[in-house]
Amino acid sequence: MDLPRELLTERLWLRRWVLEDRAPFARLNADARVVEFFPSALAREESDARADRIEAHFENHGFGLWAVEIPGITRFAGFIGLSIPVFEAPFMPCIEIGWRLDAEHWGRSYATEGARAALEFGFQSLPVQEIVSYTVPANVRSRRVMERIGMTHSPSEDFEHPVLPEGHPLRRHVLYRIGRPSQARDVPR
Repeated sequence: MDLPRELLTERLWLRRWVLEDRAPFARLNADARVVEFFPSALAREESDARADRIEAHFENHGFGLWAVEIPGITRFAGFIGLSIPVFEAPFMPCIEIGWRLDAEHWGRSYATEGARAALEFGFQSLPVQEIVSYTVPANVRSRRVMERIGMTHSPSEDFEHPVLPEGHPLRRHVLYRIGRPSQARDVPR
């Protein structure tokens, strides 16, 4: 399958990662605001290992979490894209849509814009019937993005994230879904 290496939106360039993305990615992963709903901030080595896994996903599947460039503003604002989760849950196997942006770029609808492009790519280019997303219940910003791109919360499928230990305050996750539109242009705008 010959999949596009990049996606363009009105304001964003979703592209494959380059070596120069690692330093700003490490700063993003060390920012307490950005990782508020993750178990911990990442050290530089952990952040680089995450970037390695993102690139390996592209190599193995032809798609992944694209680096977000905002032309004229920043070469690296974070990532937006699709991935195949590596843990077990009742809704697996699945394709997940996700994003992580530098806090400096929040509040400008970049996540929504990029996520819409990623959804359109997924439904036009991949043999999937639905795409999911999940987060902790308190992550209102991400939940709003999920809702803006047309996803619906499936409360009966909320789950305990198996990577986190029992009793961990971030273990409970809400699950959102969106099914394949009847035509790709039906992805909510």
